Amino acid sequence: MLLGDLGADVIRIDRPGTRAARARDYALARNRRSIEIDLKTDRGIETLMSLVEQADVIFEGFRPGVAERLGFGPDACFARRPSIVYGRMTGWGQTGPMSNMAGHDLNYLSLTGALTLFQRDGSQPATPPGFVADLGGGGLMLALGLVSAVVSSRATGTGQVVDAAMVDGVASLTTLVHSMSAQGRWDLDRPGQNFCDGGAPYYDSYVTSDDKYIAVAPIEPQFYAVMVELLGLTLSGACPIETTRPTGTS
Repeated sequence: MLLGDLGADVIRIDRPGTRAARARDYALARNRRSIEIDLKTDRGIETLMSLVEQADVIFEGFRPGVAERLGFGPDACFARRPSIVYGRMTGWGQTGPMSNMAGHDLNYLSLTGALTLFQRDGSQPATPPGFVADLGGGGLMLALGLVSAVVSSRATGTGQVVDAAMVDGVASLTTLVHSMSAQGRWDLDRPGQNFCDGGAPYYDSYVTSDDKYIAVAPIEPQFYAVMVELLGLTLSGACPIETTRPTGTS
C-alpha cells in the first residue's frame, strides 16, 4: 500500500479464487493490480519468474523456507535478474527457535516488552489494534528497506535481500524509551508512572462535560506555562518536565 501510494506499480500475486474478494473488500489493497497464480505448479512459478525478470522488487511473507521450497527464493530470483531487490517479511525472523511459529501483533509487542508501554498503574495492558508491530515494525520497516535497496541496486546493478521481522521492528521502535531509561528519565519498572505514559497531568486525556475526551500534551515548559495561564492556575516552580532531566542532558 505504501509503495503504491508513493507511485510504484505494484502487482500482487493472489491464490486462485481469492483475488476478486480481496480487491473489493480489502482497503489495504489499494493502488495495486493483482493476478491469480498457483505457485504450487511449474507453470505458475514460471509465470512469476517472467514478472521477476521485469521487476525492481519482489517481496513475500511466507514462513522461512517456503519460498525456496516453491522455487522462487532469493537465489532463484537473482539468477533470473541479478539487480532485483528481494524482500522478506516474517514475525520472528528467518532463524531461531520461534522462526516457524505463528504470531500476531500482540505477541510481538509482548515479547519485546513494548506491550508494557500500554500499561498504566500496574493494571492490565491495553490491547492496541495491529498498528505498532504489523504496520509500523513490519510493513513500514520493510518498505523503508526496499526503497533503500532499490537506490543501491540502481547505483551498483546488484540486488540484495531485505529481511524484515516484526519483532525486530518493534524493538527498534522502543529505542526512544530505552534511551530515556538510560538517561534516568524513564522507569521501565513503573509503567504508567512516567511523564508521557500517563504518569503526568500535563500529558494525559480527560473526560469532558459531554462524556467525551480531550487530549492534553504541553510537555515543553513554554507550552505548559500557557496551559497554566489559560486555566487560571498558579505556576509554582519550574515545569515538572524539567525535573525529569538529569544534569547535563538535553
